[in-house]
Amino acid sequence: MAESYDPRHTAVLLVDPYNDFISEGGKLWPRLEHVAQDVGLLDHLRMVIASARAAGVRVMFVPHRRWQEGDYDTWGHPNPTQRGIQERHTFARGSWGGQFHPDFQPQPGDVVAHEHWGQSGFANTDLDLQLKQHGITHVVVVGVLANTCVESTGRFAMELGYHVTLVRDATAAFEAEMMHAAHELNGPTFAHAIVVAGDLVTAFKEARSGS
Repeated sequence: MAESYDPRHTAVLLVDPYNDFISEGGKLWPRLEHVAQDVGLLDHLRMVIASARAAGVRVMFVPHRRWQEGDYDTWGHPNPTQRGIQERHTFARGSWGGQFHPDFQPQPGDVVAHEHWGQSGFANTDLDLQLKQHGITHVVVVGVLANTCVESTGRFAMELGYHVTLVRDATAAFEAEMMHAAHELNGPTFAHAIVVAGDLVTAFKEARSGS
C-alpha cells in the first residue's frame, strides 16, 4: 500500500459503534448482520482500533444523536432515517442500544465528538475543530453504515481539506449492493485511499517503527 500515515497527524474516526448497530440483540443488527459477518466487521474494527492506539494514532468517536423523547416531533423536514429513529427509538439515550459496543469504549486520549443529527459527523458538531486542534490532516473513517454516515463523513472531510481513507472490511451496510456503491462507485470520487484492514494495520505498524 502506497499510503503512509504520520501518527502525529492521523486520526481514526469510529462512526456510530452503538449496540443497536453492531451488537447481537441490537435493533438494527438483524439488518446488518449478514454483511457484517461476511466482511468480518467486528474483528477488523478491533484490529484497526488496537493498531491505531499502539501506533499513537488518535481515535475519535463520531456518534449519532441518541434518540430521546420529543426528537423530530416538531421538525419540518426530518429525513426517512430520522423518521425511522423516531419510530424505533434507535440509539435511545440511557438504553443499552444507545451505548457503545463493549469492545469500543473511549480510552484516555480518545476524543468523543458531539453527536451528529444526520449522516455527516461534521455537520453541526465540533469534529472539525477537534481535528484541527489536534493537528490532524489524515482521517481514516470506519464504522457504520458504509453508504450513509461513513460516506457522508468522508465526503465532508474531503471538502474540508483532509486526506481521507476508507476501509472496505471495517464497515458494513444493510445490503451487499450498498457496500459496492460505497467502495466501487462513490468512494473513488472523494477518498484518497480505499484499503483493507490488514494493509492499514501494516501501515500503522510501519509508522510506529519509523517514529
